Amino acid sequence: MSEITDFGLVILIVAGILALAVFSNRLSERIPIPAPAVFLLAAAAAAHFWPRLGRQLSILDVERVAVVALILILFDGGMRVGWRRFRAAAVPISVLGVVGTFATAGLIALAGRYLFDFSWIGAGILGAALAPTDPAVMFSVLGKREVAGRTGTILEGESGVNDPVGIALMLGMLEFATHADSTFWVVVREFAVEMSVGLAVGVAGAWLVLQLLRRVRLANPALYPLRSLAAAGLIYGVAAVAHGSGFLAVFVAGILIGDADYPWREDVERFHTSLASLAEVVVFVALGLTVNRVGLGPVWTDAILIALFLAFVARPVAIALLLAPLKLNRGERLFVMWSGLKGAVPILLAAFALLEGVGGAERIYAIVFVVVAFSVIFQGGSVPFAARKLGVPMRLVHRGDA
Repeated sequence: MSEITDFGLVILIVAGILALAVFSNRLSERIPIPAPAVFLLAAAAAAHFWPRLGRQLSILDVERVAVVALILILFDGGMRVGWRRFRAAAVPISVLGVVGTFATAGLIALAGRYLFDFSWIGAGILGAALAPTDPAVMFSVLGKREVAGRTGTILEGESGVNDPVGIALMLGMLEFATHADSTFWVVVREFAVEMSVGLAVGVAGAWLVLQLLRRVRLANPALYPLRSLAAAGLIYGVAAVAHGSGFLAVFVAGILIGDADYPWREDVERFHTSLASLAEVVVFVALGLTVNRVGLGPVWTDAILIALFLAFVARPVAIALLLAPLKLNRGERLFVMWSGLKGAVPILLAAFALLEGVGGAERIYAIVFVVVAFSVIFQGGSVPFAARKLGVPMRLVHRGDA
């Protein structure tokens, strides 16, 4: 039957991607380019030579894939940080994650408006899309190495916090852009509601999940990771339905669950780490397959200039003053400034803009593709070198044994 053959091809392609994703960590150890970047470029090349692949995936599909991926990435990221580490660096994480994200978005918006001829709304949307950083890309870049001490905690915590902040900012900007009678107050209101509801659901959800993990025993140990996965989905869903940030909710829940004692904890952590790594690869494949839907040719020059502005001006300037009160040496400060890697969130936010039909969204989506590719390939590839040169301590870890 033709249907069986066609669907068999789909399964073959998907299974091949999964197999490559499993071995991507070995790839990162052998070449300086992060594994997600390899998948991004490979998917873009495949879509170029076989356009049918790209046509099978809509922007709505990309948005949904990115949402699921971010739930997995942020829940795992929260568990990696844990409450003890977060509490020791809560102030810098919160300040960088909130104030730093707004400052970065504002500087990109100014550049977009005055240097790249965006409208104010388009510039604001571009800034919101490119402000958040990505924890999963950082883990892929480092491979079996981990930034030791407070610097690593700040980078991981900031990446987890600024993702929900950037998403809430984007939702407010889209509400402002698509309603003629709205004022900028809608951005402030949307942000406040998203953050407060997401925080409340995350704390309450973590408490309920811990009670469940500790008091309800399961007959098969293999079910414990699946139960925590279902819990993450429920926490996200409750927060989203309540008009809050589901992404903040799952990150907060992950932090509060991360240090807790419960049965089969190591198996649960390994399961979520594996899923988060796979999710990051899937998002990059999805982005690469859909790049032909927007023209890269007209935006290459602007996109590279924006990527350079973001890496060398916007992020360093935005967070330099925020880092001043911290007890970090000069090398650690520079390393935090340089390590603002982009990943799944800009993809999701650019997809939001396309789905809402905002003017100039195609240009924004194309620019995001180039900026993310630049970030993971050139910035990401330079992170281990930068750590060595700046004297930032790193240690070898075996994440599968964590």
